[in-house]
Amino acid sequence: MIKVGIFGANGRVGKLLIENLIETPNMSLSSVFVRNTLNFSIDPSVLISTDIKVFLNACDIVIDFSLPDACESLLEAAMVTPKPLVIGTTGLNTHQLNLLKEASLKMPILYATNMSLGVALLNKLVLQASMALEGFDIEIVEHHHKHKKDAPSGTALTLGEHAARGRGLELDKVRVSGRDGNIGERTKDEIAVMAIRGGDIVGRHTVGFYNDGEFLELNHTATSRSTFSKGAIRAGSWLVSQEAGLYSISDCLDIH
Repeated sequence: MIKVGIFGANGRVGKLLIENLIETPNMSLSSVFVRNTLNFSIDPSVLISTDIKVFLNACDIVIDFSLPDACESLLEAAMVTPKPLVIGTTGLNTHQLNLLKEASLKMPILYATNMSLGVALLNKLVLQASMALEGFDIEIVEHHHKHKKDAPSGTALTLGEHAARGRGLELDKVRVSGRDGNIGERTKDEIAVMAIRGGDIVGRHTVGFYNDGEFLELNHTATSRSTFSKGAIRAGSWLVSQEAGLYSISDCLDIH
């Protein structure tokens, strides 16, 4: 039985992870980490800890859906007490991403801005379309609920990276995240990544390839956050037997 620790249990996905683990064969919830208190009740056999080291020692693998600063604290603690980590926290800054890479030298880490099978496949399709549709303009639009803190979403940025890679470009050098005023014509290589926030939208991402006379749009819509929690659990069951290294959801699903 794989003992799973949940980091970020008070969050929307964290609660779903706890619910989904009850129904998952060969995996069980052993511990949750909280900064203060857990805002709902769970099985009394599960360890609730405010001490990261105690939390890490109580599990075989950690699934993290928290906030960037909290994820940073987890990575620093795991450098001392290595554990396989499934990280679904988005909005990580450059330092945190570098820390993630450094930690992966000591333990297996699967980092994904989206844990769904559909988005994993969409990334591959975007790469292929970007390569095949030379000369088409690329625009990415993402929709999320009004409570989401980072923009554009990590998923949208990952899609943009795949689109840029298909053209031999670096996304940071060609990304546009807003247009206003008399800005002139669209440049040849720019890739727009636009964010819409409102209501309770779980997640919708559209990657459009636009040319004179025709256009193609690839779209993924998440209708439930359980897509992300179940994907993370699946990733965890795969990651626990891997060697140290940095993995993607595509590695777990064998999509290349």
